[in-house]
Amino acid sequence: MSASGGLARFLRFAAVGAVGTLAHYALLVALVEGAGAPPLAGATAGFVLGALVNYALARRLVFASTRSHAQALPRFFAVALAGLAWTALLMSLFMELLGLHYLLAQVLTTALLLLWHYAGNALWTFRSRRRDVEVR
Repeated sequence: MSASGGLARFLRFAAVGAVGTLAHYALLVALVEGAGAPPLAGATAGFVLGALVNYALARRLVFASTRSHAQALPRFFAVALAGLAWTALLMSLFMELLGLHYLLAQVLTTALLLLWHYAGNALWTFRSRRRDVEVR
């Protein structure tokens, strides 16, 4: 894949991620502000919803993966669960150690995890079983 193709794919991943993030944040705010849930619980539930949205969109629109759901979905959730662990840790650190508002803590956490999710999904979850070799 060329550098410009890689950049275009990363930008599609970021755009798809924005849709998943919107779902994540909507559930986060609804649970915390509407239902009185603790911010960490809201962030966790939002993360799971965002992951499901991201899987469906990234599989089709970013990576055009032909890998079966039986193979890709467990890999996607392994990457996502590692991201969830980072989310819980970073949210706790940002809110408790630094005293940041939960929404600012979530924005910082999301930004830090963007590259993690892209790399994990590009290199492992959705990577084609054949080698991506350019013929010159």
